Amino acid sequence: MLDKLQAIKDRFIEVGQLIIQPDAMSDMSKYTKLTKEYKDLEKVVALYDEYKLVLDNIASTKEILEKEKDPDFREMAKVELDELKEKEGQLESQLRQQLIPKDPNDSKDCILEIRAGTGGDEAAIFAGDLFRMYERFCEKQGWKLTVLDLTFGSSGGYKEIISTVSGADVYGMLKYESGVHRVQRVPATETQGRVHTSAATVAVLPEMDEVEVDINMNDIRKDTFCSSGPGGQSVNTTYSAVRLTHNPTGLVVTCQDEKSQIKNFEKALKVLRSRLYEIELAKHNEAVGAQRKSMVASGDRSDKIRTYNYPQSRVTDHRINKTVYNLPDVMDGNIEDFISALRFAENLEKMKSTGIEE
Repeated sequence: MLDKLQAIKDRFIEVGQLIIQPDAMSDMSKYTKLTKEYKDLEKVVALYDEYKLVLDNIASTKEILEKEKDPDFREMAKVELDELKEKEGQLESQLRQQLIPKDPNDSKDCILEIRAGTGGDEAAIFAGDLFRMYERFCEKQGWKLTVLDLTFGSSGGYKEIISTVSGADVYGMLKYESGVHRVQRVPATETQGRVHTSAATVAVLPEMDEVEVDINMNDIRKDTFCSSGPGGQSVNTTYSAVRLTHNPTGLVVTCQDEKSQIKNFEKALKVLRSRLYEIELAKHNEAVGAQRKSMVASGDRSDKIRTYNYPQSRVTDHRINKTVYNLPDVMDGNIEDFISALRFAENLEKMKSTGIEE
């Protein structure tokens, strides 16, 4: 561990030198990346310096105990040694956490996409329930959720609803929600009281900026049309809604939540960047091999991750085999326990794969 920490400190010193070079200061993209890296490394280096100081003090205190004969002085040294060893354990635990490879996207805002899957009208109703669950969760976190585009289900809920979520550590928490969510309950449309199984898919994408995902604007076809969503008097009268089609991939993004066509265009472009990033990330994960893929936060929207069983008031997360029997509470947005358990499991995976536990 000490070798890894020293390498981090060496890099910290190197980045400090690179930041003040003329070529870095004249390139805003490069300067921003170096500054962020410097701040991230600074936290680890501060802990590492404190840890080394504690180790030095432990060594000197042990030396005193070996040489000192005075009983009172020896007793004082023993008390100090116990305190230092306790501090050593605390710092070591913090440093192991800091050494876990971090997802650089964790601090980003995100795009939240929910789509009805198998189950017809009931799947759309369930997609609506999931959206309300995330809406309540975002409220509790103090995050801002903005709906970009939606298609209503014929019996309620949504066939599809796309929104942005902005706030602190948004993607780092919501990324665990990507995948297939399954519901088992008696639908409102069921006349014989039978339990049906339906599903909805959730995709959580980090919001990318221009520097990270470069889009050739010549590859995009822009169409405008009258908004059919909220917007007051401008609805169905002005061509404010925007549809972007990315010709190379066939991706289509629609945004109609703003009265301004320019704002809708900017928001649609953000969603498009995030989806293109997801495609490139999937290619990368496939290239580096399955051993690098976390089973906890793979982000694969085809993986069945959670089941919501209404008759038993049971919610089960299949990735960590965690089951709770408080479904109404979960559907009211209280999903922190699942996210904390998933984050812990992923960190444990990363610690094992990188040898940090040794």
